[in-house]
Amino acid sequence: MPNLPALKDVITQHGLFTRKSLGQHFLLDSGITDKIALYAGDLKNHNIIEVGPGPGGLTRSLLNNGAKSLTVVEKDERCISIMQELSSAYGDGRLKILQADALKVNLLEQVPAPRRIVANLPYNVGTLMLLNWLDDIAVHGRAAYSSLTLMFQDEVAQRIIAAPDTSEYGRLSVMSQFLCECRYDFQLPPGAFSPPPKVHSAVITITPREKPLFPVSKEALEKVVAAAFGQRRKMLRSALKQLGVPVEELLEKAVIDGTLRAEVLDVATFCRLAQAYELMASK
Repeated sequence: MPNLPALKDVITQHGLFTRKSLGQHFLLDSGITDKIALYAGDLKNHNIIEVGPGPGGLTRSLLNNGAKSLTVVEKDERCISIMQELSSAYGDGRLKILQADALKVNLLEQVPAPRRIVANLPYNVGTLMLLNWLDDIAVHGRAAYSSLTLMFQDEVAQRIIAAPDTSEYGRLSVMSQFLCECRYDFQLPPGAFSPPPKVHSAVITITPREKPLFPVSKEALEKVVAAAFGQRRKMLRSALKQLGVPVEELLEKAVIDGTLRAEVLDVATFCRLAQAYELMASK
């Protein structure tokens, strides 16, 4: 473990003042970054991916906790120079630097399996990144990622793990839980960051299922869920009309009461509805 400068000194030296356009809020407490690394599970037998390393607090914790390799994905040039210095300080070749937009890069091509993603995600694009990674999981399952330990705004984290019949339950809940088991790890107050955001944050761990919860295509499920939650206060028999199939027949095939609203259906029921839709749409 090399003798490294304090993160505050690194930020000053490199002029790394946060940019709102990049959704940057830096996590400087090594106790918290070590805790994230602990929740991520086995690092020694995995190639770790970190998106948006910033000044490198979490990067240090991942390396110190034995990551087999660590690929950081960063588009801010100021952070690239910090990562280069960090790579030289460790000197063992484990830290690999990828200067790229994480929304556009194919991580499966860049990093060999087995992979884990561990990241304090930029608030403004965190959900979009997760949706991209869910696409990878839909195609490759656990071969894509063993797990994803991610920090979001707490509001987003609550939507991912939400149970039916709650105000947070929606499209993101269903699509995440269809493919993965989602665990809420811990919450962080605004004061844990520099600068403090206006909201609480949370770390969650998303573990791909061995196979999806139900044998239905992700595309069919997305269409059904989008229609149902697009008008979430309407009964299903009204909300599902935009699917372009006879709604009463669809509900009958799926054995679902058309007077229910989307928020009360569990993920398995949505999958059953999507399977019925897929069969009808293919005729």
